[in-house]
Order: sequence, then structure tokens, then C-alpha cells
Amino acid sequence: MDLLRERFSLFDQPKKLRERDLYPYFREIEGKQGTRVEMGGHPVLMFGSNAYTGLTGDERVIRAGIAALEKYGSGCAGSRFLNGTLDLHIQLEKELAGFVGKEEALCFPTGFTVNSGVIPCLVGHNDFIICDDRDHASIVDGRRLSFAKALKYKHNDMKDLERRLRACPRKAVKLIVVDGVFSMEGDLAPLPDIIALKEKYPNVILMVDEAHGIGVFGKEGRGVCDHFGVTDQVDLIMGTFSKSLASIGGFIAADSIIINYLRHNVRTYIFSASCTPAATACALEALHILRSEPERLEALWDVTHYALQRFREEGFEIGLTQSPIIPLYVRDMEKTFRITQRAFEEGVFINPVIPPACAPQDTLVRFALMASHTREQVEEGVQILSKIFRQEGIIKSTAI
Repeated sequence: MDLLRERFSLFDQPKKLRERDLYPYFREIEGKQGTRVEMGGHPVLMFGSNAYTGLTGDERVIRAGIAALEKYGSGCAGSRFLNGTLDLHIQLEKELAGFVGKEEALCFPTGFTVNSGVIPCLVGHNDFIICDDRDHASIVDGRRLSFAKALKYKHNDMKDLERRLRACPRKAVKLIVVDGVFSMEGDLAPLPDIIALKEKYPNVILMVDEAHGIGVFGKEGRGVCDHFGVTDQVDLIMGTFSKSLASIGGFIAADSIIINYLRHNVRTYIFSASCTPAATACALEALHILRSEPERLEALWDVTHYALQRFREEGFEIGLTQSPIIPLYVRDMEKTFRITQRAFEEGVFINPVIPPACAPQDTLVRFALMASHTREQVEEGVQILSKIFRQEGIIKSTAI
């Protein structure tokens, strides 16, 4: 134990950041998630949330959670495999499957446990997992837990993906796992091009992580697969409740044969307590609202297009984002932390993105939008960040 403590004591970056008043993590929010929140008595504009639909504080969602608590209690005290399946779980799974265009779905207590459990269950010895090198950490961990051989291809580089596919034995199962929307950079996976390669090579299956796509892209917010019109060519669709569906949990959707196998073999499903009644009911109600209020999606895209335009006009480097996730590149670790702290002090909450969430040369702050943001709030955020970025020497003049 002394050796372990000695090893851990070398991890001193948080201490150094606290000493300089630059530590940006674990700030306490004193109320509901919304476009403005109180943090330590300090009001800030919230541009660090993944609640794209703006439903986390919606009274209908809250009432649905309360009703489930009163009917089912606070928890299920067991896994879905044994005593933890509610009729509410089954209803949500059926509606999610229909929503994303698949035969069946399985709900998990978190999105992370979907990827970390499903991926190693799908493939084994003599198989291959092929991932984009910017895939989410949950995909990375799922890949690490598998007995299959792991391969990576350069971000959105179809030539590199084909090189990987060509090198795999024809008879081997080749599982491609990719984010539909990349959570830090905001760009999309080129799903039509990936599917063209999938159909060119034998025994390739495709799993798309729609964590940041559902509630944002496609008809009624069905996701990037729907946006590209390729749902039928994607074998497995994963999603979460903790973004657009205003809750906590996740799901995997596929055909009935795949889901039947996963239901009886995924360790993070069988050996985890089931999603709580309140969380399940909140996700279900958020799904109903999402489908019945198309104006919510329109509002999200209105403020997104406005923010993208304004950041470009102010001269920010925002990469290839096509989503409400807007990376503001800093490319300097020290300045990334300093900008985050300065923005907070001036009333804007944003998230710093540093390794391992990005390459060392790609540090950024992540500005994310909700359907409930107004153009006026976006403009306030842009003005404050423009001033800070200029003072830090990151942007120097207005773009033409």
C-alpha cells in the first residue's frame, strides 16, 4: 500500500491547478440544469451541458419521474436478468426500437455500460474490432475488454479504414464501431462511405454510437443514421438517456437475433442493477416530448447555426463541426485552463478539453448548445469569449 500511495502521490496536476485557481472540475450546481445555473452563488450561462433538447428541467419529465417513484419505488434491487425488469423498461425498449428503426432494444443503467459491455460480447478470438481513433472512451474500454484483435484508423479517413479492412482475413468477423457525432469536435462520421466499405468486404458489421446524435439529427431527432438515410445498413445503434433524453441510462438496438444473444450474454447488463424507475420514466417522457414537439429541434438548430456563424465571424478556429458541439481551439494547455476559469468568472460555463480527450496539440474549450438557449444568450457568450480569446492572443482579428 505504501508503494501504491507513493505512486499516486506523483499525480499532482489537480493540486497545481488549485494553487493557481485554475481547477475547473466538480463545480457544484445549485438547482436544475438549464441555460442559466447557480454555481456557488455565482450565476453563469450554461454552455457546458449535453442536454441538447433542453428537457432536464421540464416539468412534464419531472412529474413522470415522481409518478414512477410513487408507483415502483426508488429502485429495482436487482438486475434485469432476475428481479429487475419492470413493465416500464419493456415499454421504453419497444418505443426506442421503433424510434431508431430497429426490431428490438435493450436498456442499460448507463451509456458507458452499453459500449463497455456490448462490444466485447459481439466479437471474440479470431475476430477484429476496428475503431476511429477519436471514438469515445466507452468504446475504447469495450475494445480493450474484448478478446478480438483491435485496430484503429485515422479519424474519418476512409482510405485508412479500407486499409484496415483489406488486411483482415475475409472469413473473420470485422466489427466497425464509430461515433455518429464525435463528442469533442462535433463533426460527423461519414456513414454512407463507411457503409460502402462495409458492403465491399465480407463479414463486416457496423455499430454506431448515437449518444450525441439522438435528439439532434434526423427526423424527430432519430439520429445521424436517420439523417444519412442508412438506418437499415447499420447493424447496431447505441444511444444514451443522459443527453437529449433528460435522464441517465443507455440502450442498444438491433435485430431480434442480435438482441436475444446480447440479452443473455452481456455482462454489464446481466450483472448490473437495472435502470431506476424514475430514470426510465423520465427518459420515456422525454422521448414522447421530442417526438411531439418538432419546434424543439428547430430551435436547437436555429441557435446552432447562429453560434457557428458568429464564432466564424469573430475569427475562432472551430474545426469541422456540423453540430451543436462547437470546439473553440486553444492549442495550449495552460491557456485552455485559464480561459475556462476566466469565462466562469465572467459568467460563462464551458468545458476544457485536454488529453486524453484530445491530442496534446488540439486542446480546446467545448461550447455546447441546447434548444432552450436564445440567440441573445449565445451572443452574450460569444462576446465574452471573443474578448478573452483576444486578450489571450488566440484570435487576433475578425475573420473575413
